[in-house]
Amino acid sequence: MSNELTNSTNSKELSRKRANNLVPIVKNQRILDFLPPGSFATIENQPTDLPPFQVIHCKGGRCLVRQQSWGRYVQWEVPHHRLNSA
Repeated sequence: MSNELTNSTNSKELSRKRANNLVPIVKNQRILDFLPPGSFATIENQPTDLPPFQVIHCKGGRCLVRQQSWGRYVQWEVPHHRLNSA
């Protein structure tokens, strides 16, 4: 902490000085959809005749998805940024 903040006793002055230390917002960063297990998602550029994928698990920027017609043990790993909630 800087000396200005530790030596300041006026609370308004202290809050004014803290407000200048905010982190800038990154405008070009894409916000990812929240995809809990069991939800359905589409992949970017997915054909309209293909049904949405069921999300099995997401962790570390990767998601396991499956088609209901594929069977229980057939899964596909897809980068999270390519998925949109259906």
